[in-house]
Parts: sequence; structure tokens; C-alpha cells
Amino acid sequence: MMKRQTLLAQKGEAMIPMVDLKAEYAELREEIMREIADVLESGRYILGPKVAEFERLVAGYHGVKEAIGVASGTDALNLSLKALGIGRGDEVITTPFTFFATIEAIIYQGARPVFVDIEPDTFNIDPRGIEERITERTRAVLPVHMFGMPAEMERIEEVASRHGLHVVEDCAQAFGARIGDRKVGGFGDAGCFSFYPSKILGACGDGGLVTTEDASIAERVRMLRNHGSKGGYIHHSIGLNSRLDEIQAAVLLVKLRRIEGYIASRRERARLYTEALKGVVDCPVEKEGFHHVYHQYTIRSPLRDRIRASLRDEGISSVVYYPLPLHLQDALKGLGYRRGEFPVAERAALEVLSLPIYPELDPFSQERICEVIRRAVG
Repeated sequence: MMKRQTLLAQKGEAMIPMVDLKAEYAELREEIMREIADVLESGRYILGPKVAEFERLVAGYHGVKEAIGVASGTDALNLSLKALGIGRGDEVITTPFTFFATIEAIIYQGARPVFVDIEPDTFNIDPRGIEERITERTRAVLPVHMFGMPAEMERIEEVASRHGLHVVEDCAQAFGARIGDRKVGGFGDAGCFSFYPSKILGACGDGGLVTTEDASIAERVRMLRNHGSKGGYIHHSIGLNSRLDEIQAAVLLVKLRRIEGYIASRRERARLYTEALKGVVDCPVEKEGFHHVYHQYTIRSPLRDRIRASLRDEGISSVVYYPLPLHLQDALKGLGYRRGEFPVAERAALEVLSLPIYPELDPFSQERICEVIRRAVG
């Protein structure tokens, strides 16, 4: 077995992957193929009934009035900011510890991302630092629900309301997460979701969605996703070709019916990890009243690199999300940020490690993972 594991590691393969989409598909294959066949036989391939049904069901699930399917999570952010009128010279406050798409959407508008450091335990933007970064140019706050743990939305909303700022939620990693009975995507002016295949609710390709309570924002996003047109080849603004594909909506409908089960499975696997690794590494926290959905199970340890090497040697996948905070990325040198400005995010980038977590992950594999980590830490 050890020789087999070593060979797999040398080939770059993993006996335990970060996510097993093949296993998920094997369980859903017949239902997915029926839904796709319905689309193909209908001849309705763009903005058809599957997209409309998916939008309706997701709006109901999140307790919001409107949901608009778009081509990706990045476009969800981009179109939401554009719909809110964010433009050149404006500033948007966000976190330096997130995927690059968060600030791409800000920069696409000609606006400037203004960073606030993160909380060391949740990896979310620290609401205590937001107010001091507000200037006369600030137009919005863009919190990210990192790894499936909701940001402190009530505190963020309070600051934003006091200063007349928009709030756009990056919910790409947090479908189904909530604070009390209120799901993410229903706090800000707009909530932005990604259906990248490895997400909690994943398509068989790219896809995204915007949620909002505001009918006028929904109308603008719908127009912008369709070349700035409401129809009839009359264009009211410069938009994008960013429509959720009908076939992807069909796939998502199948998985949406099982979403609560998927989330419960992730939470159970997170519980097993925490029981086995408590006191060995820093495990994810879940604040009282906050419902973490564990898109990633992210530990932190000063021995991160040793742990990762040990996992790799045993054919076990792990990923560093994220190895370099955004303010230190080469692509953003023009913003003028320097090392040391956001020390919590910089320290996290040196210590975080995300472990395999998905509904099909079996307890035996989890125990193997934990044993390797315990041995690496010594």
C-alpha cells in the first residue's frame, strides 16, 4: 500500500481528492440526464423554463424576492456593482483574503478596492476596521463569507447604513449559510453566488446568480446580463452576454433538491474533523447563531507546510486558500499597498490549509487524514 501511495504521489494523483465530482455524478446520473434531455428536446436553450424555475426556487430558498441567473460568480459580482452604479473614482471596501474575482469585479468598474484586515478565527473581514477606511469616495462594502462561514453581516449593515453605503455580499463559498434564520444573500443590496463545479451547489461548468430584495436592482441585472437589453433589440446600456445556461440550470435543479442533505453531510464531516484535530491544529470556529456550511474545512498551524507535505506523501489532497493576500499580488502593485499593512491576513496565508470535504467522503478516509496530521505535528 505504501508503495502504491508513493507512486500516486509521484504522478500527482490523489487517493483522497479535495472533492469527488465523479462520485456525486454517479449517484445523480439518471436524473441529470433526464433533465438535460428535457432541455434538448424542448429546443429552449437560452433563458428557458429551467432557468426561470431555478431562479424562483433559489429566491424562495433564500427568502428574497428576486434571483437572477448569470454566467458565473464573477459576473454576479460584476453585474451587481454595475447595477448599483459603482464607477470610476469610487471606492469599495473589502477583504484582502479572498479569491481574486472579488476585486476583479471592483476594478472592472474603474473603482478602487480598499482593504480591511480579517478576523483571525473566521478569516472574514473584521467589521471593526471598516469605519476607519470610509472616505468621501466610498460607495460600497463587499464582505466575503469565507469558506462557508457568514461574515458579521448585522454589524456591517449597521456601519453601511450609517454612512449611506451599498452592501454587496460575496456568497460564492456560502450557499445555504445563515445567521439565525436569515440566509446569506439576503442581507445586502445584492448577494452574489457561484456554481463552479466544486461549490456546495455546483454546476457541470460555470454559472452564477444574484439575489436581491430590490426589484429595480433585479431589473438592471436582468438587462445587463443580456447586452443591456430588455428585449426587442433595444439596448438601454452597455451590458454583457452573461446568461445562466439552460442546461446548467437543469443540472442545478437536480442538486438543489438535495442541498440541505449536502450541507448536513458537510457539517457532519466538519464535526468529525474537529473532534479528531482539536488541540492538534486550530480548527474552524462557528460563532453562536452562525450556521457554517463548510465549503472548505480550513485548519491553521505554524507547521502547515510540514502537514501538507505529509498529506501529499500519503496521496491525500490539500490546498492552500490563499497563499498570498490580494494586496501583495503582482497584478495589484499599482494600488500601492505594502507588506505589513494587513498582518492578520498575511499571517493566515502562511498557516492555512484546507482539507478534503464533500458529502461522499467516508469516515475511514477522514480518520486517515487526521492520523497523518497528528503524526506530522508530532
